[in-house]
Amino acid sequence: MMGQDKSLIKEVRARFAYVESDPFSGERIFFENAGGALTLNSVVETAAKFAAIPDNQGRDNPAAKAMGEVIAKGRADAMVFLGAEQGQVIVGESGTEMLFRLIRTACMGTSAGNVLGSTLEHPASRSAAAHWAKAAGKKHVLVAHDDASGCVGPDAYAAAVTADTQVATIVHCSPVTGMDVDIAAIAAVIRSVAPECIIIVDGIQHAAHGHVDVTAAGVDGYVISPYKVFSRHGFGLAWMSDRLAGLPHESLIGADSWELGTRDAGAYAAFSDVVDYFDWLGTKLGGPASRRGRIEEAAAAIKAHETDLTDAMLKGVGNLAGLAELPGVTVLGGVDNPARAGLVACALEGMSAEELVSALRERGVRTHARKADHYSGNVLAPLGMADCLRVSLCHYNTEAEVAAFLTAMAEIAGQTRQ
Repeated sequence: MMGQDKSLIKEVRARFAYVESDPFSGERIFFENAGGALTLNSVVETAAKFAAIPDNQGRDNPAAKAMGEVIAKGRADAMVFLGAEQGQVIVGESGTEMLFRLIRTACMGTSAGNVLGSTLEHPASRSAAAHWAKAAGKKHVLVAHDDASGCVGPDAYAAAVTADTQVATIVHCSPVTGMDVDIAAIAAVIRSVAPECIIIVDGIQHAAHGHVDVTAAGVDGYVISPYKVFSRHGFGLAWMSDRLAGLPHESLIGADSWELGTRDAGAYAAFSDVVDYFDWLGTKLGGPASRRGRIEEAAAAIKAHETDLTDAMLKGVGNLAGLAELPGVTVLGGVDNPARAGLVACALEGMSAEELVSALRERGVRTHARKADHYSGNVLAPLGMADCLRVSLCHYNTEAEVAAFLTAMAEIAGQTRQ
């Protein structure tokens, strides 16, 4: 396991920028990965390199040819990372913009019927589905997630899917509760009733934490925000099945390309860096000969390591009590939840989440507050919660950092009860 191999964890951490400190705060522990993961050093170098190149693809010169090759490699690398055997990859403004565009195309390009989603979804997909379902004259149906587990399962979708369900949206992991969703099982129950339904997945929170296989999942669209999976800000990445890509969509007159305008070769190059990193990690772990196999090996190790860390956060490290044992602490989704993926959401009695974030920041731990607003109200309001603390980690985090967080939490919790 990664956590037991101190030399590997050291190598992993060395590949990322600002792991232990940043230019504004100095030393700190970074547990705000759901808001944007740490950036690979290779991505930083790639971003600077490509920002300086003036040439674009499609011209008659060596630099333009090189840009075209970089873009083609980035697309191919993304297909391998996502486990895609057909379809195409595009980039755009952001993950949210990509979700809006895919959902818009699906809603407007399919027959009369309904659009199915769940209350667990981030507003990026939920808002897009609501807007474009209405524009297309379709009914937008939202199935309720389970408040106790902070998740949604196939049974919820099975109860609502009908033969005329034309479009369905699924969130692969909730950025509020941190719970993974079984997208393959949900897609299967949808297709058992509506086999031609276009299924689009929001993978923005999931991608950095685990396995992605769009072929095995049987879906038509999958969207990533690369800055949440070790790359840079400024672009979103989407995969579409041939079926979805073939629907009527915006394009220049006389062209059929999904991408509008000149592509940022540096965006594709930066995502290639991410795929290269997963490949490197899979190699270090003794993964198989195939690139895809090594990526799967890395994803499995990441999942196992992050589970160890969240278990330690909840149940304790050494003599330190876990969150589950601290007086006044409530853990969203319960303590023993197998769907948990690198994130713990909790609340401390007598202290708002914003106050708790500030108290942790003063002790050198970076976290984030989620409020019952348009981003998180769909999860928090049914629980009667105004806010919660989100502690989100990635595989480069360590048990020692978890211990420091628990030490800080114990001190803060003790002060609130005095």
